[in-house]
Amino acid sequence: MAKASDYGAFMERFILQPSSSSHELPLNGLTFAVKDIFDVDGYVTGFGNPDWARTHQAAMLTAPSVLAVLKGGATCVGKTVMDEMAYSINGENKHYGTPTNPKAPDRVPGGSSSGSAVAVGAMLVDFSLGSDTGGSVRVPASYCGIFGIRPSHGVVSTTGVIPMAQSFDTVGWFARDPEILNRVGHVLLPFPDVNPVTPNQIIIPEDCFRLLSIPIDRVTQVLVKSVEKLFGSDIVKHVILGDYVEDKVTSLKPFMSKENQTQEYNIPSLAALSTAMRLLQRYEFKNNHGEWVRAVQPDLGPGIRERVWEALGTTDEKIDVCQSLKTEFRSALTDLLGDSGVLVLPTVPGPPPKLQTDPTTLESFRARAFSLLSIAGVSGFCQVILSFCPIVILIFSLIIINHLGNFLFTFGKWFNPQVSIPLGLYDNLPVAVSLLAKHGSDGFLLNLVQTLYGSIKEQVEVAEKTSY
Repeated sequence: MAKASDYGAFMERFILQPSSSSHELPLNGLTFAVKDIFDVDGYVTGFGNPDWARTHQAAMLTAPSVLAVLKGGATCVGKTVMDEMAYSINGENKHYGTPTNPKAPDRVPGGSSSGSAVAVGAMLVDFSLGSDTGGSVRVPASYCGIFGIRPSHGVVSTTGVIPMAQSFDTVGWFARDPEILNRVGHVLLPFPDVNPVTPNQIIIPEDCFRLLSIPIDRVTQVLVKSVEKLFGSDIVKHVILGDYVEDKVTSLKPFMSKENQTQEYNIPSLAALSTAMRLLQRYEFKNNHGEWVRAVQPDLGPGIRERVWEALGTTDEKIDVCQSLKTEFRSALTDLLGDSGVLVLPTVPGPPPKLQTDPTTLESFRARAFSLLSIAGVSGFCQVILSFCPIVILIFSLIIINHLGNFLFTFGKWFNPQVSIPLGLYDNLPVAVSLLAKHGSDGFLLNLVQTLYGSIKEQVEVAEKTSY
């Protein structure tokens, strides 16, 4: 069990030395942790549940993704707590404890890669590995105020990672800054060496930002100058994504419901997309783990227990439609973005919920969250999360305000006294924005994030000097 000084992030501590100590290795000198879903030779992969750990033997091989970062020069310092069977986005674990969100201790850390995100946010490691099926890297990155990436589906090996739902499973990672996030990408991605490319369009889906519960009032002129210098104003385009998806993805029709049409917090076509994604996830989860669940009858926490048993009752009805939907949606989104377009999204609808919030109270939030999370999930596109990093987030706050009017958007508290962003009741609570690009554009997206970060930081420093 983790110590209090570990913020409850770790399942167990151990040291795996890098394959080489060469100073030329890209990750030399960095430490990392791995979610307890990755196989490590000689250790039981616990999958977040003591009954799973009790009924499984120690791994005989280490997952290729873990070996890759060890070969890249990093040192592994242990395994981290996760939600049971990777089946939650909250991060609360009744058996091993809930890792403490370092940015908001009274709030959930997000799951299912909760401990991996907390370990980075609390500065216990330089980066960490997690998995993302329905949002398990993106949500905790947002809640804990750090960077994270869900890579394009299939580009990073999931061998040696317990499957949740193979059609959506990805190996992602967390870092506190875009430079380390990018360095890890150079090790894990099969095509990392992409020259920085200026996006030909930044697309703002107006309806997605209306799902947010928190307004932003203003930004400063220094950010206006930075955006105009980097991109020019004509690069920004805006769409009603829900209407576009409904028009282009006809296989969504079996998943459209009257309830989704009438609920104010929903975008009907994206709610239908979320329904299809979760149906296919349940079906694949049942095929992967149904036999074990029925045989062992594991002790599962509230919320997770209900989802697991609901999954075990899933039939193959509409599963073929789900597969067709994935293909059709990816094609439609590829047409929208083109070769180097970027879609700007809220990662989740607002700041992290309070610990032990009643599941019924969270239903509206969860519905909006999965409408947003399903976009990358179903398309298989890459998505980078920028959270509690005001410099970068303000770029896109500015773009949204400047081109779309008074949009709902916010982030953690701005540290520069020269910049005032009133956040009202949500002050000091991290909220993220995400950038999404087409499948295989991972290196481009990581370079773009790093380039944006440096440019805006320089502009802020210039403004500080001229203000005295």
